[in-house]
Amino acid sequence: MLSKKTKYAIKALVVLGKNMDQPPMQISKIAELERIPKKFLEQILLDLRNAGFLYSKKGAGGGYSLNRDPKEIFLVSIMRITDGPIAMVPCASLNFYHKCDECHQESTCGIRDVFVDVRDATLKILSETSIADIIKRETTLISV
Repeated sequence: MLSKKTKYAIKALVVLGKNMDQPPMQISKIAELERIPKKFLEQILLDLRNAGFLYSKKGAGGGYSLNRDPKEIFLVSIMRITDGPIAMVPCASLNFYHKCDECHQESTCGIRDVFVDVRDATLKILSETSIADIIKRETTLISV
């Protein structure tokens, strides 16, 4: 299940992507538009800034803006920043691997084998879907 933290991060990046040609947006404006608790959003935006996705400006006219083109911000990166592993079981994770305590032999574990396939299918979609793609989908859905 997608965590609220990840969902809010994606929603904030989409808003910022839609407003690329505008001045930086204040946290309170993003929080209001997307119905995200402001304090929670502050931490999420800080994490995204530290990861290089956002630029922040303090003072008058300050706020957040994208530091990259929305076409270059992929869901897989956002999810790893906000939640860590993509895989549903630790033994199937590429970046956060951990052997399962109860497993006798990974090479013959059917559960692991299935969840490696799930991980690979999920990674394919998340690695190919950008913030720009989500903006495009929303535009298409609105016009239907």
